[in-house]
Amino acid sequence: MNEIRTVTHAENVKLSEDGASVVIIDQTQLPNRVEYLTLNRAEDCFDAIATLKVRGAPAIGIFAGYALYVLARQFQNLPYEEFAQKVHEVKEYLNSSRPTAVNLSWALNRMEGVVRDNAELPVPEIVERLHEECVKIHQEDINMCRKISEYGLSLLHDGDGILTHCNAGPLATSRYGTALGPILLGTERGMKFHVFADETRPLLQGARLTSFELQKAGVDVTLICDNMASIVMKNGWVNACFVGCDRIAANGDFANKIGTSGVAILAKYYGIPFYTLGPTSTIDLNCPTGDDIKIELRDPEEIKEKFYREPMALKEVKCYNPAFDVTDHTLVTGIVTEKGICRPPYTESLRKLFE
Repeated sequence: MNEIRTVTHAENVKLSEDGASVVIIDQTQLPNRVEYLTLNRAEDCFDAIATLKVRGAPAIGIFAGYALYVLARQFQNLPYEEFAQKVHEVKEYLNSSRPTAVNLSWALNRMEGVVRDNAELPVPEIVERLHEECVKIHQEDINMCRKISEYGLSLLHDGDGILTHCNAGPLATSRYGTALGPILLGTERGMKFHVFADETRPLLQGARLTSFELQKAGVDVTLICDNMASIVMKNGWVNACFVGCDRIAANGDFANKIGTSGVAILAKYYGIPFYTLGPTSTIDLNCPTGDDIKIELRDPEEIKEKFYREPMALKEVKCYNPAFDVTDHTLVTGIVTEKGICRPPYTESLRKLFE
């Protein structure tokens, strides 16, 4: 763990010193309070993902790896068959917490693969292999974020205005982040940017998290309501749009926080390059198009009541509250990964990443 501690920008997800718990920053308390949660029960880990205490596709993957290790430790006195069955049950349970982010299932499947592939070993040794694997998942994400940041920075110029939606910084990933990574890396190198951060209704990740991270990093950031993106673009203040992604289909369609597709449509109209940035673990070649991505529907009360002193709509008013939308590949200028920048046609360029 020492290597991770020395390079992580913010310890938003980590193992406890004794390895018996996973520790996270409770993102629901930001920006006014920085509170840490120590979790070692399956129900609490499920809740942390489902209620967005930990969020951001890469961060969810890191958390899932650590969580499965922490929970597997509790079964290490069982015979192998019972141990493997318990791990599988916990994996399936955690995987049901949020259906859209492919990093969740990716990390959990990778961890369970360690259990299957080492069936000949004593269970305590398998648990130690799980520890090595979850640390590796985290370290790989740190390395990926750095590479994504480098590739993304090649698309920017000193003085650029950048619009972003939701949150894809260090809190959602590790070290630099994905969509915010090029901005933070460039700032470290003395470049100046002006970022317009959509507040990102209804959960305000842009207001609570993105503007928090950028302000703390010394980046010139302006917070805007989601419905102000058009006038900011029309004014000529935006040179590029950088957003994260939760799942990328084989044809380049991608799911991200609700409102992302609207940003892409506006950017297309105003002739502004629109990029999504994420690790290759977010690409799902088994998912042909965006139509095949399952979209999570969340509690209507997030629209009517959350963050308000009293409800802003009548109790009987119906709400439609999808957590994500799908941006069509025809609106995407490029997909930035740790292996390079993919351009259309995405059915070819995305597949080449895995050759």
